[in-house]
Amino acid sequence: MADKPSYYITTPIYYVNAAPHLGTAYSTILADVQARFRRSMGYDVKFLTGLDEHGEKVAQSAEQHDMTPQAWCDSLVPAFKDLWAELEITNDDFIRTTQERQTRAVQHLWEVLRDRGYIYKGSYDGWYCVPEETYFTETQVHHADEERHTEGQHLCPDCGRPLERVQEESWFFKLSAFQEPLLKLYREHPEFVEPEIRRNEVISFVEGGLKDLSISRTSFNWGIPLPFDEKHVTYVWFDALINYLTAVGYGQPGEEAAAELARRWPAQAHIVGKDIIRFHCVIWPAMLMAAGLDVPGQVFAHGFLMVKNEETGKGEKMSKSRGNAIAPREVMDLLGVEGYRYYFMTDVVPGTDGAISFGRMHQVYNADLANSWGNLISRSLNMSAKYFDGCAPAKPAAADAFENPLAQVAEGIVGRYAAKMGAFAYGEAAAEVMELVHAANHYIEDAEPWALAKDPAKADELAFVIYNLLEAIRIAAHLLMPFMPQTSTEALRRISCEAEAGTDDLAAACAWGGLAGGQPVEKGDALFPRLQEE
Repeated sequence: MADKPSYYITTPIYYVNAAPHLGTAYSTILADVQARFRRSMGYDVKFLTGLDEHGEKVAQSAEQHDMTPQAWCDSLVPAFKDLWAELEITNDDFIRTTQERQTRAVQHLWEVLRDRGYIYKGSYDGWYCVPEETYFTETQVHHADEERHTEGQHLCPDCGRPLERVQEESWFFKLSAFQEPLLKLYREHPEFVEPEIRRNEVISFVEGGLKDLSISRTSFNWGIPLPFDEKHVTYVWFDALINYLTAVGYGQPGEEAAAELARRWPAQAHIVGKDIIRFHCVIWPAMLMAAGLDVPGQVFAHGFLMVKNEETGKGEKMSKSRGNAIAPREVMDLLGVEGYRYYFMTDVVPGTDGAISFGRMHQVYNADLANSWGNLISRSLNMSAKYFDGCAPAKPAAADAFENPLAQVAEGIVGRYAAKMGAFAYGEAAAEVMELVHAANHYIEDAEPWALAKDPAKADELAFVIYNLLEAIRIAAHLLMPFMPQTSTEALRRISCEAEAGTDDLAAACAWGGLAGGQPVEKGDALFPRLQEE
């Protein structure tokens, strides 16, 4: 793989205590689609996901279940791995912060930061949210009203739950030293934080001033101990962020690990939710700068998945108390895995909050997949098998023998598609493909192959039309592969092009005229049976 350029992409590592939900699946599929696309463009991809298993919350939950923290974490891992397998996630690595490689990396970074003078020992006196594992200053918290909690109680500004007062010895990271370097990073590399609305939030936060960060705890012991002060364990977020380095060899022994780090770091993209951009866009680059390491190329922060209120038309936060929470299983049962992936990747704009609904899922699935893409495959393969004895027609001797609007639509499609895919504009990229699909469906109506089949004098034109339809299907299948890998591979199989699946040269694979012609075709069952409206 050394001859291929590296592309390293990560999801957040998910909190082990919380079962995987629509939001975690959304982040993971976002990264998976990009990883699949990059592989098709000739990159040597490393795709990382995993679990964050340390912290006070985990220790408390383990105790409540009469288990050790490690046993508790071990019991929760399958829920994530099984769902990712079902959703066709192609991660190359699955990291857990309880692994020995993570301990080595974290303790190595502690030593580096101490040697470089960016940590010091002091005393922390402030507010801490256990559920969010986050510290807050006095000015960041607010007081509750009498209806919510005891009057005067401090609440978390993020989740609204009561804060704990923490007073303990702590090691601190000199985050304040990186205010100007961070602002310079945002100015000179605006692509570091995408989309722009999130970048502006980060800049505003940093311009407001940075305070040194408490990065160790002594009130519990479920965490990675400091190598030079073992009564302290590493603050869970400081630990978690380092996973991105751990997975590419940081702090690990041997020449192979060093070579992997040199090849893979810096990462090209971190996919995160907008709620954790301060950790990833402020603390994380500051940690890397302090350690003398390069910062990642980009942190792409997606929005929240909201549930559309059918009465108001507005999106509402999902919650059990509102009775509007949607589980991944419900969507998979409705749309299937491929429909699930397509809907969330094309109908929700990644950089914004997306209002989802079962009604909209029906609409997108039926319009794009059942009526357009699936219908094109079914009709075209049926006619090819019927008119050409179960095969595709021979490749036309002249590509311009008759008018060919599909070749015109396909001209330059890979370039347009790739630019949008690389910018995480998945809906726009899919629209490029659907334009070809729609054009092919219109082409059937305009060319009327069933009429051509009745006139022996038009046999060449019939072969030309059917060949063009199969070629449009072949190209569309390649371009839809990152979104719907199984059905795209099946579409290629039905036209005897399954060997093309998994290409690492998308431009060559999608060049018009690549279909050999004369090969067997198979109509098969409908790939996307139409959903009945409820």
